[in-house]
Amino acid sequence: METDGENLVLSMDDYQRVTDEFHGAKVWWGLRRRPAAASKWSMYGGEGRRFYKLTFHKRYRELIIKSYLVHVMKNGKEISKRNRPRKLYTNCAGSSKSSSSMWSHIVFDHKASFETIALDYEKKQEIVEDLLAFSKNKDFYERAGKAWKRGYLLYGPPGTGKSTMIAAMANLLSYDVYDLELTAVKDNIELRRLLIETTSKSIVVIEDIDCSLDLTGQRNKMAEESCSKDEKDKWKKERKESRVTLSGLLNFIDGIWSSCGSERLIVFTTNHVEKLDPALIRRVGWTSILSFPIAALKGSKFLPRTILENHQMFERVESLIGVTKITPADVAESLMPKSPPHNDPETCLSNLIQALEEAKELEAEKSKGIEPTKN
Repeated sequence: METDGENLVLSMDDYQRVTDEFHGAKVWWGLRRRPAAASKWSMYGGEGRRFYKLTFHKRYRELIIKSYLVHVMKNGKEISKRNRPRKLYTNCAGSSKSSSSMWSHIVFDHKASFETIALDYEKKQEIVEDLLAFSKNKDFYERAGKAWKRGYLLYGPPGTGKSTMIAAMANLLSYDVYDLELTAVKDNIELRRLLIETTSKSIVVIEDIDCSLDLTGQRNKMAEESCSKDEKDKWKKERKESRVTLSGLLNFIDGIWSSCGSERLIVFTTNHVEKLDPALIRRVGWTSILSFPIAALKGSKFLPRTILENHQMFERVESLIGVTKITPADVAESLMPKSPPHNDPETCLSNLIQALEEAKELEAEKSKGIEPTKN
C-alpha cells in the first residue's frame, strides 16, 4: 500500500492472489513474475517481467472475454480519469498550424462546491441532479443519435457567482475546464481546431460573450451599451484581429463539428442576456438558462454559514440579507479577515453587517431619487 499525493494506491505483491466475481462467475487475479534471461555479460539476472494472470472456469470463457474484461477496462479508465489532477486550459493567442497544441494549461484546484455556493437550495439540487443525469446518460444519447453534450447559459451582474458555478460543476463531475478567449481566435477555422483539441469529460467556457466579438451587425451598438469604456476600447481593437462570425460560433457549439468528442458541457456567461443576438439563444436551444440576480435569495443566507460557525450575530446578518440586494462576492469580501489580529468571528460579522447596512441605505436613497454621496 502506497500513497500518491492525496490518493491511496493499492498494489499486489508477487504471487499474491485476489478473487473477484462477475455475474455469478468467480475469477482469480494473480501477479506473476517471469525471470529475465541470463546474460553472458553479467552474472546477475534482471528483475524479470511482471504480468497478471487471470484464472476462471472454462465454461465462463465467453462471459469473461466479451463482458468481464470490457467491464474491467471501462471502470479502470473511469477511476483513472476521476483520480487524475483536473486541468484549466486557455487557448494560446497566435498559435500557428505547426504548434504542438493550441491550448496551454495549469492544474485546476478551485475549492468551489454546490455545498458552499450561494444559491437557492432547490435550484442547486435541480442543477446537481441534471448534471449527474447527463454524465450517466451515454446510452440515451447514443440511442437518440445526438451528440453527448449539454449547454448552460449563465447570466447576471458581476460578482453574483457565475464563475463559481462553473468551478462547482467541474468539481462535481471531475471535468477539465477549457476557458476559451474568443478575442484571441483569428477565424472560424482556428475556432474549429480548438474544439477538435478539447478532450471528453470537459467544460468549454466562453465568459462575457456579450463583450467578446462583433458577432452580428447589431453588435456595435450593443457593445457600447453593455460594456465598460475599457472593455469597449479593448473590444474595438481585438475585433479587427478576429474574424470569427456568428455562424462559425453556432457551428462550434451546435453544428456538425460539435459532435467531435463526447461528454462535454458548453457554458456561456453574460452580464446582459437581453443584449445577446436572438439566434445565439434560439439556435443553440440551451438546456438550462440560469439567472444570477443581485437579490435577497435564500441561498445568500447560507453563504455566511459556510465561512463562519454559528454565532449570535447571525440573526442580524440574516435579517439584513433578507431585505438587502448584495452579491455573494460582496458578502464573501466583507467576511474576509483584513489582518491576523482582526480575524475573529465578531469582527468579520461586524464588517458584513456594516456593508449590508451601507448597501441598504444606498438602495433607499436611490429609491427616493437621491443622488448617492461620494466619500
